[in-house]
Amino acid sequence: MTQKKPTYVRPLDLKTGRIDMAHGAGGRASHQLIGEVFARAFANPLLAQGNDGTVLPAPAPGERLVVATDGHVISPLFFPGGDIGCLSVHGTVNDVAMTGARPLYLTASFILEEGFPLADLKRIAESMAAAAREAGVAVVAGDTKVVERGKGDGVFIATTGVGALPAGRDTGGANARPGDVVLVSGTIGDHGVAILSERESLSFETAIRSDTAALNGLVEAMFAAVPPAAIRVLRDPTRGGLATTLNEIAGQSGAGIELDESAIPVEPQVAAACELLGLDPLYLANEGKLIAIVAPELAEVVLDAMRAHPLGQRAARVGTVVEDANGFVRMRTQMGGQRVVDWLSGEPLPRIC
Repeated sequence: MTQKKPTYVRPLDLKTGRIDMAHGAGGRASHQLIGEVFARAFANPLLAQGNDGTVLPAPAPGERLVVATDGHVISPLFFPGGDIGCLSVHGTVNDVAMTGARPLYLTASFILEEGFPLADLKRIAESMAAAAREAGVAVVAGDTKVVERGKGDGVFIATTGVGALPAGRDTGGANARPGDVVLVSGTIGDHGVAILSERESLSFETAIRSDTAALNGLVEAMFAAVPPAAIRVLRDPTRGGLATTLNEIAGQSGAGIELDESAIPVEPQVAAACELLGLDPLYLANEGKLIAIVAPELAEVVLDAMRAHPLGQRAARVGTVVEDANGFVRMRTQMGGQRVVDWLSGEPLPRIC
């Protein structure tokens, strides 16, 4: 019996082609999409196993595994400083890093809308791949589904991250204690204003770019500078911004937090945009900044380590953990008064990440 020759499959039209329902049906079109877009962008030996699950190497002795997952539905998909691709990597890498772990692997799930341009999908995949390489992580598994036209919004991405947590590191919110110092790694509100300006076609004298970035390198630099126990809490202030994240920490720790308004770094153009639009930068999302609550005797050492890293050059000491049975976050204002910084109420800026 003669062997049947394989049917010739025309390469995907990655310039003008679009997603159709066949790309999500699990047949030849699905495999072609995965091979020519995702497998090509994320190529690595673990992904190349090609099975329903990927067998991963064990972490080093004494290390614990950390897992975090996140969904990304941002609008617009492309914005000043980034896109949904790099954002989906940065967001999950940072969630893992905020536990004190070293991010190692990612999985990625794509929900694509029928009619979505293949050129945009290729651009997103390549952006994800570049972000993963820069963060030192590998995309090792994934999935793709297609929904009918009008039932999605181009592309949604869900990513899951796996990391290894070295012994001695514990950065949960419950660890904050009175006397500890609150640090931020840089200016706040950049991402939120960048998305809003792109979404609403607003123009400012100076371009406002998203701060989206992977923070695991900065975290490792901080841990290299001090004993692990000196870094009590790590958190990235994404949705809800600095204010909401600090309220979460206050609630977990049973302590209060007192902020110094004059010490909180905000870019002048972000402050101006917020004043124009009636927004408060304290509540705007950040995608490349972290909050660190650290032991007071080593706060300056940690701050110096942050400022020596490219992603921490604008790091600042912005507050102190205080005794407060109510767990309030309070602000010393530039006018010399004091106000309560409450949780975010409502959703001033949806589809931000």
